[in-house]
Amino acid sequence: MVRGKIEMKRIENATSRQVTFSKRRNGLLKKAYELSVLCDAEVAVIIFSQKDKLYEFCSSDMQETLTRYHKYAKEEQTNKVEVEQQVQHLKHEAAIMTKKIEILEASQRKLLGNDLDSCVVEELQEISSQLERSLRSIREREAQLLMEQMENLKAKETILLQENAKLREESGAKLLMEHSAQEKRGSASVSCEKAGASASVNYWKQSIMSSEVETELFIGPPIMRSVDRIAVYSNIHQINNNACQSSLKTIP
Repeated sequence: MVRGKIEMKRIENATSRQVTFSKRRNGLLKKAYELSVLCDAEVAVIIFSQKDKLYEFCSSDMQETLTRYHKYAKEEQTNKVEVEQQVQHLKHEAAIMTKKIEILEASQRKLLGNDLDSCVVEELQEISSQLERSLRSIREREAQLLMEQMENLKAKETILLQENAKLREESGAKLLMEHSAQEKRGSASVSCEKAGASASVNYWKQSIMSSEVETELFIGPPIMRSVDRIAVYSNIHQINNNACQSSLKTIP
């Protein structure tokens, strides 16, 4: 049979109320005992009946449990008070900050030229002086930044000039080396030409001498003489080329 739901309200019948109290009290104390045993918890139960009769259960010493409870409750109360004080302090600081923000926003609007209807002459003069000081500070900072930029540009210019001078020196040295190499090649070619010319002259002299000897001893048609001259010229040209090539090989 399903047990009906009991309405949570005071039982008017005194007898029924006493019976229910006894049953529920015993059940509560039994549950407290089971909780202390099963879960190894420190459990204390205090019950006062309608007739001021005390019923209690404690898994350990009741006085120690009560002392521990009072200490814990006192700490909780202290912590609660501290938390409330901290909350009140934060609320007070938040209200002050909100007021300061409102004042700063109003001052900013006035500096921008808004909401000036409520300002008196002294306040307008103060705003004007503040704007002049701000403008002076802005101009001083701007001038300082411009001077710093000019100094940086001058430093960069000096570095670029030094690098340009260095590159010019390197380029001049390279051109000088190339010019020296060209002069060496030119002197070598002149020496080659001189050597070839002297060799040609010597060979020509020897050829003439040999041709004179051969002329004295030659007996035959004149055509053979022209052939010999062509051979002589060819040999002279070959000697000049060989001399020039050997001179060029000696140049570094």
